[in-house]
Amino acid sequence: MRNEVNSNSSERILAAARKIAQAHGYSGLNFRDLAQDVGIKASSIYHHFASKADLGAAVAKRYWEDSAAALDALLAESTDPVRCLALYPDTFRKALENDNRMCLCSFMAAEFDDLPEGVKREVQVFADVNVAWLSKVLSAAAVVSPAESEARGRAIFASIVGAQLMARSRSDISLYDSLIDSYRAAGLLPA
Repeated sequence: MRNEVNSNSSERILAAARKIAQAHGYSGLNFRDLAQDVGIKASSIYHHFASKADLGAAVAKRYWEDSAAALDALLAESTDPVRCLALYPDTFRKALENDNRMCLCSFMAAEFDDLPEGVKREVQVFADVNVAWLSKVLSAAAVVSPAESEARGRAIFASIVGAQLMARSRSDISLYDSLIDSYRAAGLLPA
């Protein structure tokens, strides 16, 4: 029973930390505000995460794991790789739909020089997971040769993250949609 309570508390802390980090980045994470959101004492967070660095790494890891699972589910739901590529930008659009938030790892990547090493590693894994998925799907769709798929995947990932950043800075999701349409028109994303 005790482990179940600890697990539930850890999950609530991670969920609240994710929401805060998507709105304010790693630098915006603080145990006092987080504890208030979760409804516990700030000192109680230390029972689950020894430091802000440990919490940041756990949140970023959970984020990329959830993202990888969502991408795998997208591929499992549609056997058409071109359709999967068309739906990929929606995975980033969802953050903007949620109170104009950013992709957590993209936000943290902007703070990269100030991140603890463990958080840096998890943020890099998020990018690697996305590029690897894009590379695999681009190859399966025969959009580019397998030798070119990783470079194209990086270009798509960077473009979509940039579109999200521009749309967030203007609180204008239609700008995101317009940029994604322009990527399709230019041939970066399959139409």
